[in-house]
Amino acid sequence: MSPQSVLAALTSGLRSGAIEVVDLTSPLSSSTPVLQLPSKFGQTAVFELEEISRYDNRGPAWYWNNFRSGEHTGTHFDAPNHWVTGKDLADVASVPVRRLIAPAAVLDFSAEAEADPDFLVEVEHVEAWEAENGPLPEGGWLLVRTGWDARSHAREPFLNADASGPHTPGLSPECARWVAEESPVIGLGVETVGTDAGQASSFDPAFPCHSYLMGSDKYGLTQLRNLSALPPTGAVVFAGPLPIVTGSGAPARVLALVERS
Repeated sequence: MSPQSVLAALTSGLRSGAIEVVDLTSPLSSSTPVLQLPSKFGQTAVFELEEISRYDNRGPAWYWNNFRSGEHTGTHFDAPNHWVTGKDLADVASVPVRRLIAPAAVLDFSAEAEADPDFLVEVEHVEAWEAENGPLPEGGWLLVRTGWDARSHAREPFLNADASGPHTPGLSPECARWVAEESPVIGLGVETVGTDAGQASSFDPAFPCHSYLMGSDKYGLTQLRNLSALPPTGAVVFAGPLPIVTGSGAPARVLALVERS
């Protein structure tokens, strides 16, 4: 099949509904939950819009805004230089575009996370999934579904913090190392505020998903939603971060293509 006919088949499938486009992106607004670090550290900004004009004397025929946002606010893409382990690797504008379109494996741990918000995915969980579904996709994404997107309407349930810190699911340190160093995927996608579990500041190493993935020239996608609409295998993810020169990450529109019979 020629490249032209492949693309024609794709557009035909989109028109007919045989291929569904699933939006994995959380809407970005001033109410979007943001990561809260201990007060001694710098903090990311809450998303803000500043109106320039809205069909008025500042601009009679047009509406537009300035916006202010942290790179890691809302659904966003983590580039390797986000973490000290990847400080000499790519910024978000330098990520090869061919890596922004990739197959996805979706691992569902929503029942486990509902029972225990501190649930950690272990290597054996991934291996059990592979035994049933086949190997993780070469050059693809490992997407971890925990049902956490149901909490994204408000900061408190989403961050789920108490005196001991936030309580959200994620990967164990050993699983994070395995995904970064031994698995064939290019990155990890999660529904929580960051790729690491809520209690990851106490892990060894601290924040192992960031430490291992960024240091291995891999990527992160966070605050995804609608993973429940994706099959365990077969979806193709389009991750489109803003190409901020020297940036450590960026808000992203993340879409998935899913074949429907």
